[in-house]
Amino acid sequence: MLSKSQISFIKSLQQKKFRKEHNLFIVEGLKSITEFLASKYKVHSIYCLDTELSKLPNLSEKIKIFEISEAELGKISSLQAPQQALAIIEIPYSLNNLQITDEIVLVLDGIQDPGNLGTIIRTADWFGFEKIVCSKNTVDAYNPKVVQATMGALSRVSLFYVDLFDFLKDHKLPKFGTLLNGNNIYAQEWPGAGFLVLGSEGNGISDEIISLLDHSITIPKLGLSESLNVGIAAAICCSEIRRNSLK
Repeated sequence: MLSKSQISFIKSLQQKKFRKEHNLFIVEGLKSITEFLASKYKVHSIYCLDTELSKLPNLSEKIKIFEISEAELGKISSLQAPQQALAIIEIPYSLNNLQITDEIVLVLDGIQDPGNLGTIIRTADWFGFEKIVCSKNTVDAYNPKVVQATMGALSRVSLFYVDLFDFLKDHKLPKFGTLLNGNNIYAQEWPGAGFLVLGSEGNGISDEIISLLDHSITIPKLGLSESLNVGIAAAICCSEIRRNSLK
C-alpha cells in the first residue's frame, strides 16, 4: 500500500518546480514506459497494477517496483482514465551538451501549449529529427501533458532549453524561420545543416529572433483560415525537409 508521503511526492512531480528540484518526471501507460525502458533514460521506479507487471520488459534490479491497486493508481495519476502503470524517470543532465553536425535542427520560440509541443516531438521522431532546441519560455518538455502527447517519442528526441537569441547568434549555420510573408516552402532548397525556427501559437517568432534569420519561409494559404496550428506546421516543414533530402 502506498503511503500518503509517496502519493504526495508522486503528485508533486506534476509541477515544474518539483520536477526541477528532484530531477524526475512522470510517464504513464505501458507503451510509453516500455519505450523509456528501451532508451538511455534511467527509470527510477514503476507503479503498476499487479496484473500488468509481466507486460513490462527490460526490468532492471535497480528499478524500484511497486504493485498497486487501481484505486492507488487513480490517486497518483494525472489522467482521467489511468493507464495500468506509472513510472518515475530521471531527467538526464547530459542534455545540456548540444552538438550540431550534419543536420537541420528544429528550434521552438515560445511554444506554450503542451499538446502542441508533444505533437511536435512525436512528429520530429517520425521524420528522424533527434534534437529540438527550445527557448526558455517554451513549455517544459517533462510536463505530464507533453509527455503523454509524445506517446513515447520523448525517449528518442532530445530537447535543449537555451537563451535562444544568444544560441542562434553564436551559430553560423543558416537559419530559416516560418513567417507569413516568407518564400514558398514547396520551392525551398534545404541545406545539409541548419536551423528551422517555429514561433509561438499566438505571436509567431519574436522580433529579436527574426532579426537573426537568414531565410523566411511560409506554407502557402489556399483557404480562409487565419492561421495554421504550429504542430501541423511543424509536420509540413519536417516532411518537406525530408522530401528534399530524399530526391
